[in-house]
Amino acid sequence: MSHVSSSVRRIAATVLAAGAVVGAAALPAAAQDGHHQRPRVEISRVQADSPGRDDHSNRSLNNEWVEITNTTRDGVNLRGWTLRDDDGNRYRFDNVRIASRATIRIHTGNGRDTRTDLFQDRREYVWGNRADTATLRDDRGRTVDTESWGRRHR
Repeated sequence: MSHVSSSVRRIAATVLAAGAVVGAAALPAAAQDGHHQRPRVEISRVQADSPGRDDHSNRSLNNEWVEITNTTRDGVNLRGWTLRDDDGNRYRFDNVRIASRATIRIHTGNGRDTRTDLFQDRREYVWGNRADTATLRDDRGRTVDTESWGRRHR
């Protein structure tokens, strides 16, 4: 009888130890899933409501923008990344490199792309003045960051 009890105790101890190892290994993985850490590249500011009258002029369209900031010490290539609103309007980044700890502004209207300003070349407003969500996705379609304002309409 004592042989069976010691075997049961040894098996139980092994199972408990294995569970502790699995639990400890799973903890860091959960902390790295993007929900508990600040993203490497993030939506840092949104100007959804262009100041002044919404007259569809290029100036007004370009006063509607989203800023993306690289929070790391390394540059990041945004090729294939997308910025999308709730209505499915999508801007796809070409061969755009965002420097370490730098910010780029993505304007709605037409313009000439620079290191700090990109243009969607649209003739209509994208971002809802009262409510919308900007979603930044990487080249694999994974959500990197979102920024919502107003009352959610979905």
